[in-house]
Amino acid sequence: MFHHIGRTVVRHPVWTLVAWLIAAVAIVATAPGLPSNSDESSFLPSSYESIKAMNLQEKAFPQAFTPAAIVLYQRADHAVLTGQDKADIGRITTALGTKGIDQVQRVVPGSESKDHRYLTALVQMNKKTQGQPKQADAAKALRADSADLAKGTHLKVQVGGQAAQNLDQQDAGKTSDAVALFGSLLIIIVTLSIIFRSPLVAIMPLVLLIGVVFTVANALIADATKIFGLQANSSIQALLIVVVLGVGTDYFLFLMFRYRERLRAGDEPKQAMINSVARVGEAIASAAGAVIIAFCALALSTLGFLTQLGPALAILVAVTLVAGLTLFPALCSLIPPRALFWPGKKWREEPPGTRYAAVGRLLGRKPALVAIVSGLVMLLLALGTFGYKASYDLASGSIPKTKESMVVQDTMQKAYSAGAAEPTDVYLSSKDGKPLTGVDLSGYADTLRKADGVSDVAFDPAKDLNKARTTANYTVTLKYEASSDKAISAVGGIRTLAHDSAPPGTQALVGGTSSVYKDINAAVDHDYRTVFPVAAVLIMIILGLLLRSVVAPWYLIASVGLGFGATLGTTVLLFGRGDGLIFLLPIIMYLFVVAIGTDYNILMIARLREEAREGREPREAAAEALRHAGPTIGAAGFILAATFGTLMLSGNSFLLQMGFTVAFGIVIAAFVMAMFFTPSLTALIGHAAWWPGHADRAAHSRVVAGSAATGGEGALGPEAGDRIRRR
Repeated sequence: MFHHIGRTVVRHPVWTLVAWLIAAVAIVATAPGLPSNSDESSFLPSSYESIKAMNLQEKAFPQAFTPAAIVLYQRADHAVLTGQDKADIGRITTALGTKGIDQVQRVVPGSESKDHRYLTALVQMNKKTQGQPKQADAAKALRADSADLAKGTHLKVQVGGQAAQNLDQQDAGKTSDAVALFGSLLIIIVTLSIIFRSPLVAIMPLVLLIGVVFTVANALIADATKIFGLQANSSIQALLIVVVLGVGTDYFLFLMFRYRERLRAGDEPKQAMINSVARVGEAIASAAGAVIIAFCALALSTLGFLTQLGPALAILVAVTLVAGLTLFPALCSLIPPRALFWPGKKWREEPPGTRYAAVGRLLGRKPALVAIVSGLVMLLLALGTFGYKASYDLASGSIPKTKESMVVQDTMQKAYSAGAAEPTDVYLSSKDGKPLTGVDLSGYADTLRKADGVSDVAFDPAKDLNKARTTANYTVTLKYEASSDKAISAVGGIRTLAHDSAPPGTQALVGGTSSVYKDINAAVDHDYRTVFPVAAVLIMIILGLLLRSVVAPWYLIASVGLGFGATLGTTVLLFGRGDGLIFLLPIIMYLFVVAIGTDYNILMIARLREEAREGREPREAAAEALRHAGPTIGAAGFILAATFGTLMLSGNSFLLQMGFTVAFGIVIAAFVMAMFFTPSLTALIGHAAWWPGHADRAAHSRVVAGSAATGGEGALGPEAGDRIRRR
């Protein structure tokens, strides 16, 4: 099949490019816009308690609201607020509520700190647009208007809260996107220039990937988001940029290394490209298939963010795969090799005595030693996973501490109870829909005050009962910041107490930000138990179909799991000693380290099988596979790791952790797992690795049959014939 694809594309390159152009224009022109949502509660389905509580609040207390923004007032000289200051604060608060700022529904007075140095105002915004860019724009307007209204007073006014954090996160995200893009471009250009000594080869994949592949994929992602009703999230853009550059450059490298190899073997240029697509196409398609399946498995996730991210990345990789098999070879076949590789001349002949050949000989002579050393390295690093703990403070992880929203958050934690900015709500409702007559509502508040981690419980029967008197709202202030581990743990205790202590005929629901994080924690645990095993099984099926083996997929997927453990363990040792790692990191590691690590395993094992089919014994085949596939995997791994490593320059801790984690994981996958551990194990297992098939012997049999029948190369094709003549 891949030989047919290569022949069609190379013989009709112009029509291939025209078809891509027409398809790209049609897809982009008809695609809808991609909305954005960064509301944490939108991560969860309605079956979780925090979402049930949120829905109950909207029905029973439509006038109540969780502040979308918080206006913090203080004197510029940090002194105690005077009577005049409080009068100015009241005037500013009233004026902000009557300004008519888009999304702002009302601004109400908040509370005064115990030291009388701070006052707050709470801003209600449209619940339907929660987490969307419109509310970030509203926070920007609040900052500008409050600063204008405070002129001529002694007040300093700052705006924090979720909407303001989204605004600051957008600003930080623009920087990280730019760093990721330009850093990745620079790394790819420099690396490809060094490898191929050609500016054209260095620039070509970038033009195709950014100008065509990313544009088409983004439009298809928008289509899928609209058709299937997925949650869109603005944070995936930086990841999409890095993935398309990293994965796309990998596939381009796989093709170009094989094309250069075929030219060195004496193939005519067009035939060299056809043979390259035929030989490397199966490995690229299988690798991309494994990645796509791994990403699609995220559709089983209960987190809205992942159900969007998984299909989006799957679509991106699928478009990149099609480009790798059609667009790349079509364009390269139009350019003569002398022009394509200009001004370099080393593409014509393979340099003797390469380092990869020497390492391959070592692996062939001592596969047991190589397997033990490489496996032990990954195992020792994996021990760090026992210290893993998750952090749910996405804002602190993705926004610099100097941003206004983070300054407000830190100030409020010091001036008020740490949980005052985002309190926890307990809703006590009658089961039969009748009024809560005869229920000791004040006594229930006293019971809630006994829960660990509770600073205060506010309940006023005159204000905190709905009109039908069927639901009571208790505002629970925690001693801890809402996203902290202590707050999440405290919410678990509050839930248990609230449920167990609910009077007969009533039921309790616990909501609020900490409750949302508690449920996200449960959802992530569910995903670990569901998504990871399903993805592993599906990847093993692809490996089994590619290799025609039942044995090889087991140790290949085990090696990928060991690489995952080594990456997580190292990240925990370096970044997880304090508040822990952002809870999304293990999932992101799964996305890239597991899925893309499988790519390198497939490329190495496919080449090892190819060498074995030419009659080589397992150890010799492993040595030759490392000699030929090693440079490709090394270059691809370096580029992809360095590309993700650029995220470490973004200036926020979440992207710092993510950049290191993925970069280190790819280094482990490329330079330890795929280059040493996997081929050495295959060499040790020998022919049994391909049981029950004989994928490593089929071509050897054809050599014997072909030689006996024709005295020639049989049905092996040009590459095997070249090597037979050399031998």
